Amino acid sequence: MNKFIESETLELKEKYTDTIAKEIVSFLNSSGGTILIGVKDNGTIIGVSKIDEVLRKISDIITSQIEPNPQDEINSELKFDEGKTIIAIYINKGRNHIYCQKKYGFSSAGCTIRIGTTCKEMTSDQIKIRYEKKFIDNEYMLKKRANSSNLSFRELKIYYSEKGYHLEDKSFEINLNLKNEAGEYNLLAELLSDRNNIPFIFAKFKGKNKASISERSDYGYGCILTTYGKIKNRLQAENICISDTTVRPRKDTYLFDFDCVNEAILNALVHNDWTITEPQISMFHDRLEILSHGGLPSGMTKEEFFDGISKPRNATLMRIFLNMGLTEHTGHGIPTIVEKYGKEVFEIQSNYIRCTIPFEKEVIDQIDNKNVGLNVGLNVGLNVGLNKTEKKVIELLVENPSITSTELAEKVGVTKRTIERTFKSLQEKKMIERIGSKRDGNWIVVR
Repeated sequence: MNKFIESETLELKEKYTDTIAKEIVSFLNSSGGTILIGVKDNGTIIGVSKIDEVLRKISDIITSQIEPNPQDEINSELKFDEGKTIIAIYINKGRNHIYCQKKYGFSSAGCTIRIGTTCKEMTSDQIKIRYEKKFIDNEYMLKKRANSSNLSFRELKIYYSEKGYHLEDKSFEINLNLKNEAGEYNLLAELLSDRNNIPFIFAKFKGKNKASISERSDYGYGCILTTYGKIKNRLQAENICISDTTVRPRKDTYLFDFDCVNEAILNALVHNDWTITEPQISMFHDRLEILSHGGLPSGMTKEEFFDGISKPRNATLMRIFLNMGLTEHTGHGIPTIVEKYGKEVFEIQSNYIRCTIPFEKEVIDQIDNKNVGLNVGLNVGLNVGLNKTEKKVIELLVENPSITSTELAEKVGVTKRTIERTFKSLQEKKMIERIGSKRDGNWIVVR
């Protein structure tokens, strides 16, 4: 009777092969197990030759070919049986949620799991769940207690409802990880709440430095999803376009590439270390600067950053932005910016990342020279085809989506009925849309 029989926790190998990396990863991702080298599948002991060489190869796999490094979970020893030497590799269940072979990364080919006596590739959903949980358990923002215990999430529920999600009042706080282990609201909850003490400053300067500030607007103190909407609307309004009608088709040149700026803003929001402070957006005469705190997430290299490999600092926050359709798992954001502006627009330090988007010189020159004639029209995309009242309403909604029709009427200098007609007109032109109910919702400028 053979003393060794392959099982869910025992793998027999006649000799060393490079596939041992796959088998080690499978045990790490399962309940652990043992690999015996020098034993045939039928349990016959044949021993190992060139023992020192095999041990070196095993050590190399453990230290350099598996991510995260599993050295603390693995040990090996020489065993002597029937006058022959075999190598036993003992693998504990991994302390991390998921392991992979580095050359394949966190893909199905790289992430395997032990099922019975074989190694099976994990599905993309299994990998996603484990990979996100890897970060969730380490997210300090989920552990850090909110400054206030009196938080409400009306806007968050509206956003989820309009995306077709049904959130149960009794469970949504748990499902979205809004409370820490002590049952207290955490920093994530504070960021997503209707009212909080977290500012978000948009500063506009007159020149090329911070010597003279022309405007300081605060879009914070509320749900981060609404904050993002306000910032996006503001930057759309700032994105001046000059149109050359002397050519066919007409040539439009914008102050900056809005898709790139939008990706930079999303990246700053999702990857910012909110335990330090909020991101900052500064607009100068010749550029836009988006600064986020915390540097690169732990374990990420600059090469991985530029390649668009996703290692979110705030995985739960990213998941919420994913649910809202605001960002993607594809990691195309940074490569999109690099393709348009180059790697040099990023300044990466240990405690911050600054993205500097340069403005189009042609547009700056037109603004400076005020060279706007019959053939070249200077306009802001938001204001094309709108009457005076509609333009003013759009500007005020960009500044404050929560403004009431009564307040708008007073600021614009028209009747409340005129404002209501303007809302209807702007909706028909697909310039604005309503988020939430008539009584409790907000108007959002959509383009």
